[in-house]
Amino acid sequence: MTSLNVLDLAPIPDGSTPAAALRNTLELARRAEDWGYSRYWVAEHHFAHVASAAPAVLIGEILAATTRIRVGSAAVLVGFTTAPAVADAFGVLAALHPGRVDIGLGRTGQRLRTPPPGAPAPNPVVVAGYETLYHPHAEPPGFAEQVDDVLALIGGTFTAGGRPLRSPVAEAAHDAPVWLFGSSAGESAQVAGGRGLPFVANYHVSPATTLDAVRAYREAFRPSERLAAPRVVVSADVVVGDTDAQARELAAGFPAWVHSIRYGAGAIAYPRDSAALTDAERAAVADRTETQFVGDPGRVADGLRALAERTDADEIVITSVTHDHLARLRSHELLAKEWGLL
Repeated sequence: MTSLNVLDLAPIPDGSTPAAALRNTLELARRAEDWGYSRYWVAEHHFAHVASAAPAVLIGEILAATTRIRVGSAAVLVGFTTAPAVADAFGVLAALHPGRVDIGLGRTGQRLRTPPPGAPAPNPVVVAGYETLYHPHAEPPGFAEQVDDVLALIGGTFTAGGRPLRSPVAEAAHDAPVWLFGSSAGESAQVAGGRGLPFVANYHVSPATTLDAVRAYREAFRPSERLAAPRVVVSADVVVGDTDAQARELAAGFPAWVHSIRYGAGAIAYPRDSAALTDAERAAVADRTETQFVGDPGRVADGLRALAERTDADEIVITSVTHDHLARLRSHELLAKEWGLL
């Protein structure tokens, strides 16, 4: 049976604060552990009403607040940092919480002005903001190079200038799974396959390119010491209610939120509804709204199983955003029961 787990953005609802959003994330993580989820990932976002801006910091708080569930990044945007910084941060987490840490790495991507076929064009306002996160006088190493360096650092084989350079802290994460995240058949899928690493296809970001991404990963896959066969995780936007009607009401703010990410100044505070959107604006985000899984537990579970079958996914990770925190908790609980986790 396909596994089901959680990807949290730590959203900030309209009228709320970052502190409240982070407290909500900690509560959801504790409850997710109680409800039988085995993995809890947090995203990295900047210049948005999303509180998961520093995943390693937030992961440490979640690990301290829970006892069993695995916690990881979905994903660290490596173009904004360095491989030693990533390896050392996750080494500290793994040393404090052995056997519970996942290292998720993703390409920053905002410097790619031409999106893959079928994917939406990047928002120029968000691109401009993300450009400020790069050092003005430095070009980040290529994604494959950074992945190789993280693997070498946690594996104790890193070299600099032709000389071995060890980081005992980083090596505390030597057994931590390293996951690569991608939205297309491009470099992320190719590197994940070529290095023999598990791959997470971002269906919740770019539904139209997910099948191509998974296909490219499987075709590129070569067995490694870390993984003998391909392992695919697919992400999905989900809102579950006690009834279909209730779920649709809870998901009413999603079109406006997605529109703000694509065409505004980045993700707005999550609204209660999308009443202000025009028909044209709704059509512009239809690919996301029509692929969001919204309904009662049975309807959503059936949709997720169909997605898993289409992609031959080993695991589905759900990201669920609602204006009301209690409704978001309830959404995860209802789906856990329907999936057989509880």
